[in-house]
Amino acid sequence: MAIQKIDKLDRQILRLVSEDARIPFLEVARVCNVSGAAIHQRVQKLYNLGVLRGSQFMIDPEKIGYETCAYIGLNLKNPESFDAVVEELKKIPEVVECHYTTGNFDLFIKLYAQNNHHLLNIIHDKLQPLGLSSSETLISFNSVFERQLPITELPLFKEDDEQAE
Repeated sequence: MAIQKIDKLDRQILRLVSEDARIPFLEVARVCNVSGAAIHQRVQKLYNLGVLRGSQFMIDPEKIGYETCAYIGLNLKNPESFDAVVEELKKIPEVVECHYTTGNFDLFIKLYAQNNHHLLNIIHDKLQPLGLSSSETLISFNSVFERQLPITELPLFKEDDEQAE
């Protein structure tokens, strides 16, 4: 995966929109001391490069009745079925993340369930039929914090800063 070329204005824009995705582009333009059109162009460039991915409202699962958050490591009977299993996992709405991993599991997923009984049904009725040889479930009691990766700490910015000097 190639690191994209990002300049200081891009970094400033990323910092502002990562802190508040609803910030008006005209406010970003004011802070960056450029035109609103320049901000629109830069944001579009960042989308096209894949640096920015979407903007969405985050729903608190617990507030809509999903009280159990679980992480499940999956081992497949047939590792050649990765792609087919991933496509089936995409069809399970409770699964919100899926990762290929190293270590003890072929795949690692995050899902939300209404309660432990619902979690058991998901595992039994939706995951086991995918051809698992084994799985291990960890239930999260509470998320202590979640955050974006800090913009100023990214390696691509350190290189750009050194080049600018």
